[in-house]
Amino acid sequence: MKVNDDRKVSETSPASRFLKATEDLVFHHVHGGQLIYNTSWEDPRIDRQLLGLDESSRVVMITSAGCNVLDYLLDGPAEIHAVDVNYRQNALLELKLAMIQRAEFVDLFEMFGIGSHRSFRQLYRSVRKELSEPSRKFWDQKVTFFDPGGMKKSFYYHGTAGTAAWLLGVALFKAQPNAKNFALCLLDADSIEQQRQVYAWIEPKIWGNLSNWLIRQRMVMTLLGVPRPQVKLIDDSYPGGLGSYVKDKLRHVMSELPAAENYFWRVYLTGSYTMSCCPNYLRAENQSTLASRADRVRTHTRSISDFLRENPGTYTHYVLLDHQDWLAWHDPAALREEWELILANSRPGTRILMRSAALEMDFIPGDITARLRFFPERTEPLHRLDRVGTYGSMTFAEVL
Repeated sequence: MKVNDDRKVSETSPASRFLKATEDLVFHHVHGGQLIYNTSWEDPRIDRQLLGLDESSRVVMITSAGCNVLDYLLDGPAEIHAVDVNYRQNALLELKLAMIQRAEFVDLFEMFGIGSHRSFRQLYRSVRKELSEPSRKFWDQKVTFFDPGGMKKSFYYHGTAGTAAWLLGVALFKAQPNAKNFALCLLDADSIEQQRQVYAWIEPKIWGNLSNWLIRQRMVMTLLGVPRPQVKLIDDSYPGGLGSYVKDKLRHVMSELPAAENYFWRVYLTGSYTMSCCPNYLRAENQSTLASRADRVRTHTRSISDFLRENPGTYTHYVLLDHQDWLAWHDPAALREEWELILANSRPGTRILMRSAALEMDFIPGDITARLRFFPERTEPLHRLDRVGTYGSMTFAEVL
């Protein structure tokens, strides 16, 4: 990525460095004290096609909201290590696992499908003993996220990403009163052709002065879990920068992929799933399978590097989400260390999946890429089918 000299000077000025440091401090403060993701924002249907999990698989992955941990569990791997530096993300996965094992399906779906439960306190007490101590501490304070009588009405409008979705929805739907009705028409469209027609109607309503201003606000990006390095990656690599990136990605998802099965966008637009449009862990036919395999999932509150140092072994799969965008910007030494530990705890054929805000992941050290085989002929067609649709690129590799 080329940057002109004037921009280089401005980005290294004292004022610029102070602004960056302040933004990073705010990001760390928000992310260090909050549940960030209340639903996983990566499409597991694509992941499972690439990963090829089976009964011999030993998976290391970032927890996020745990939805995709449970999706992968349906393929019967021997073990999944869900690793996250934020213990609240692991607390969410633990609550889902406890509910899957101990609750009736109707209660599981009401809690995590509808996003609230009329007897949320009683239900939580019935599974509380299944949780680790840090998870109990968190949910003892935050189980009201599931209160149907609360201001937000849904768990999916809590956590920082959920709060951002709620605020954006409130702002947009108040500014454009018909926008929500058009959005519901879009979600319930009978065909791609109908979706395109509806989106052509709704797009001018979405992108006004307010929405264009909101997506440029650092705090909104921070709440959504998008750090400054990822915003910069997009601004530097995508024609038209962040605004054009978001508009183009949203247009692709809403005009080219079936909305009827896109539970990722539905939950933030409506605050809930439906029984036909939801993650696989919320389908009745999968509960018994997941319950019988729940002991194969282990949560770890630490970084990927710390996990591998403390739990050396031979792992067959790594799912790294997009966290290396941040490492590449802030701590290249930690990025290299993580890759060296991954390779030291792999075997030939170990599979690695990751995403990035960048159009190309050219920040992976060259001597590391020399030890990997990449499959762009597989990832590029699948990337276009990603129901989330917000990442710039997806990388799938095997260790040589």
